[in-house]
Amino acid sequence: MIQGEPALWERRGERVLVSTRVLELRNVRYRHPKRGTEREFLVAHAPDWVNVIARTPEGRIVLVRQFRFGSNALSLEVPGGVMEAGEDPVEAGVRELLEETGYGGGRARLLGSVHPNPAIMDNRCHVVLVDGAVPTGPIDWDDDEEIQVSTATFEDALAWARSGRIVHSLSIAALFLFEGVGRV
Repeated sequence: MIQGEPALWERRGERVLVSTRVLELRNVRYRHPKRGTEREFLVAHAPDWVNVIARTPEGRIVLVRQFRFGSNALSLEVPGGVMEAGEDPVEAGVRELLEETGYGGGRARLLGSVHPNPAIMDNRCHVVLVDGAVPTGPIDWDDDEEIQVSTATFEDALAWARSGRIVHSLSIAALFLFEGVGRV
């Protein structure tokens, strides 16, 4: 059954319910343009994020393993982090890669962007490829970071994503974007 295009609801206003260092929880009022109904929805507003596929000259992918507070577990993933306001995604990716892993150098480009959870969040996660990454400088972790850095073949990393060893959804999205557009 083919239906018409869904309506784009009209944003009517918002108010901040809670503001933290990491995100704001907002109550946003929307109006359906055809039915005229209005409803309030909770939206998490967060800065954009960046994830990095760092490929070494040998073709290996740089991975990090760190404790994640939301899952209360260690997580194997690609490097990444929060972007500064107005920061270019490629520059943010290069910065995050160096801070978390000490890797840098090489050619960097944007592979694409995804919405982490468009049902309740308004930010994007940008995926950056750094090709030819090598250890170049000191690690500069945040106070709440403790990271184990390793490398793996892309094939192994992709297999780990498919098998459940890598469970961070944005890392999985980054690996699949790389598989589709970044391997050339």
